[in-house]
Amino acid sequence: MRRRRLQTFVIGLVVLCSTTTILLGLGLLAAASAPFDNAFAQQRGAHSVATFDASKVSSARLADTARRPGVEAAAGPFGQAVLEMPEDWLWMPAGSLSVVGRAEPDGPVDRIHLLEGRWATAPGEIVVNWPVAGTPGRDSLGTELRPRGGPALTVVGFATSMSKSAGGWVSPEQMERLRPATRQMLYRFSDAATERELRAGLTTATARLPADSLVTAQSYLALKRAFAAQADAYVPFMTLFGVLGLLISVLIVGNVVSGAVVSGHRHIGVLKALGFTPNQVMAVYLTMVSVPAVIGCVLGTLIGNAATGPILRVAFAGIDTGGAEIGTSWWPSVLCLAGMPALVVVTALIPAVRAHRLPAAQAITAGSSPRTGRGLRVQRRLGGTRLPRAVSLGLGRPFARPGRSLLTMAAIVLGVTTVTLTTGLTSTLLAFVDDDGATRVRVEAASTAEGDTDRRLSDRRTEQRLRSLPGADRVTVRGLTRVSLAGHTEPVYANFYRGDMRDLATHVIDGHWPDRAGQAAAGPAFLNQHGLSLGDRITVRLNGEQTPVTIVGRLSDGNAKALDSNWQTLRRLDSSFQAAEYTVRLTQGADVRTYVDAVRASDPALRPSVLRPDNTVTTTVVGFSSVFTVLLTVVASLGVFNTVLLDIRERRRDLGMLKSIGMTPRQVMTMTMSSVAALGVVGGLLGIPLGMVAHRLVVDHVGVIVFPEFTKQVWHVPQLAALMLAGVTIAVLGALIPARSAARLTIAKVLHNE
Repeated sequence: MRRRRLQTFVIGLVVLCSTTTILLGLGLLAAASAPFDNAFAQQRGAHSVATFDASKVSSARLADTARRPGVEAAAGPFGQAVLEMPEDWLWMPAGSLSVVGRAEPDGPVDRIHLLEGRWATAPGEIVVNWPVAGTPGRDSLGTELRPRGGPALTVVGFATSMSKSAGGWVSPEQMERLRPATRQMLYRFSDAATERELRAGLTTATARLPADSLVTAQSYLALKRAFAAQADAYVPFMTLFGVLGLLISVLIVGNVVSGAVVSGHRHIGVLKALGFTPNQVMAVYLTMVSVPAVIGCVLGTLIGNAATGPILRVAFAGIDTGGAEIGTSWWPSVLCLAGMPALVVVTALIPAVRAHRLPAAQAITAGSSPRTGRGLRVQRRLGGTRLPRAVSLGLGRPFARPGRSLLTMAAIVLGVTTVTLTTGLTSTLLAFVDDDGATRVRVEAASTAEGDTDRRLSDRRTEQRLRSLPGADRVTVRGLTRVSLAGHTEPVYANFYRGDMRDLATHVIDGHWPDRAGQAAAGPAFLNQHGLSLGDRITVRLNGEQTPVTIVGRLSDGNAKALDSNWQTLRRLDSSFQAAEYTVRLTQGADVRTYVDAVRASDPALRPSVLRPDNTVTTTVVGFSSVFTVLLTVVASLGVFNTVLLDIRERRRDLGMLKSIGMTPRQVMTMTMSSVAALGVVGGLLGIPLGMVAHRLVVDHVGVIVFPEFTKQVWHVPQLAALMLAGVTIAVLGALIPARSAARLTIAKVLHNE
């Protein structure tokens, strides 16, 4: 190791970068389900949240279902009612709020985690389910909620349930006053790994009940898929980068050890002449590789764990974890600490076996006598061309060591693949979020519940005023409310639009934008979580009204808890709804400040703000891709560095002879660079198609986004020509330092040992 400090350093750095990359990918894979599983287990989450019609089945018969075969545990029955909140409350939009009557948060199933305050124990009190990460703070305790047609309720606590069994909880006495129309049962089944097992368990549990008494049943597997949906956006490309890092590590470690054996023939012969057995000689080379590999693996694990925390916080931002902390699992670190050194040793076995088999006399002779060159035929043909002598010698050099050249070229190919993949991802994401450069202003109307100035203008008059102000081009009105879906216990958000829909319609991938009453569109996350597809019909409920809605469009992206519809559909549910948010697209060249001031002058209750492009997934993916590209490009360059370094050490005699007959230092650098530039060109030709295939695999398997076809067509001739230089750049960067050291070698120093 002391005699090969650079090679030792290269092995350690390669393993460090690869371990960091792999650990990030494994950490995200583990975190995609671990926090949910941990919190779900701690809270004894319900495998199925079932709602029954109170007029068709008694509480006693529901309680008997807890003793049915396959039911591991059950809680309930609890009275359940739906409250209609007429205005925004606690930063939540108006709409339906499902409330359940429970005497205490604990129980055999769905142990509710109290975040702030206390449990509701008396009439007039409510505990609100806080649906996002973090807590609203104790200042929000004591807030009074005034549901439409119901008694006022004071918020005495905030809690979270991984089962999403309710939007709020009240005491059983309060629930009786609300006259619940449904009752809730919470089940845990002995077999609940798949949807089929869940359906079978629920069917067995409710077999003795009236056939039409079951109103809704919510599966915990749907909640788990929704929990991991955002992290799933990062999993494909991080997994791919981890595989690329692993392959590059194997290639470079094999190249380094093979080169160490080839260049250390004299050393092997001396060891065997001194009495080292073949196994001991092999152990020498395996130890030489293992020590820096272990050090690099440990440092890479530490860096990877330090980086995984911030990455996971971004990936799971705003997601409810039921009080469980998002953190790294132990098994990715153990797997890397045990697996990476083992992989390095296995990779080094093949060249180490060569040292094991090499006879002592042959090794000493090979280490002291000039080598007969290989690839001379190619070099002679190149020498007969009009190329400069330094270039022809350099281009012929890879054929002298074909095995080493192939390993080096493979590392360059993977490096170019990484650069191509990152370039394609960045181009696709930028095309996806491109907003045509137009300036947009969001105008929000203050809510009377917030104690602000009352609106002078009604909803319709506000829209007319915004359209009439100088600089306005298009106006889109959005009404946001919480609704409930038949067959699902957890409320969802519904966006109802009117006005100019051209911008919104561009996000439809399949089908069309909902342009008639009773139509809706949703993103892939919402459709997957609720088991819906184009043409399916659902029933939407709001304020005691309900209407059938048909899914007519699949959006490119969207929240897993939100669907989009039009104002005609909203009128069926609530004819008096007043919108409070307007998006104005300004004409080209319009003065933004003038328009904003005009809006404020129209009505003090209107709050205009300039919209800024913001896409967390895009920013995160581009950032991660850039980091991984730098890491893997450095690793690939280190492979070239090692190859050139070994080549120069083997050719010290040749370099001395060439310098003695007049080769200048500049020509030495040209010859060295030419030897790897050819590998870089071939690596670029092979790496670009692989990168294009990898890009397509990633963009087609991001679960929360469906990219339009035009965003995938990112490859153009100028871009491909620039990518062709990526392989040459990786090769030149890796060869630069060894080439300069070769150019500085003096003739006397090179030939001194001869």
